[in-house]
Amino acid sequence: MRHDLSITAAVLAALAIAPAAAIAMDAKSAVDAAKAQGVVGEQADGFLGFVKPSSDTALKAAVQEINDGRAGLYRQAAAKNGVSVEAAGASAYTTIVQAKLKPGEYYKPTNGGWTKK
Repeated sequence: MRHDLSITAAVLAALAIAPAAAIAMDAKSAVDAAKAQGVVGEQADGFLGFVKPSSDTALKAAVQEINDGRAGLYRQAAAKNGVSVEAAGASAYTTIVQAKLKPGEYYKPTNGGWTKK
């Protein structure tokens, strides 16, 4: 439990100091719209995933951009706390991402299918 809190604190600190421009606003806007439409959702590993297949190359690029940014944050948190990147991502999902899910958005728990909040 204490380790989860340390990982969470490291991820939150990284998010707080990450420049706002690190994730392009158009990428965030595209992903937010896709989440509201049920096309993109949050996964238990801390990354975005496609709830429904999409041929929209701009949306795929936006999801990849955000996931790449998250991967960097998870690597930093993992290194600081002596845990795996996977553990840092899962901790971020449990402690940060789940709390930010809006009604109607999708999430995918570990070993589960896509679920609508």
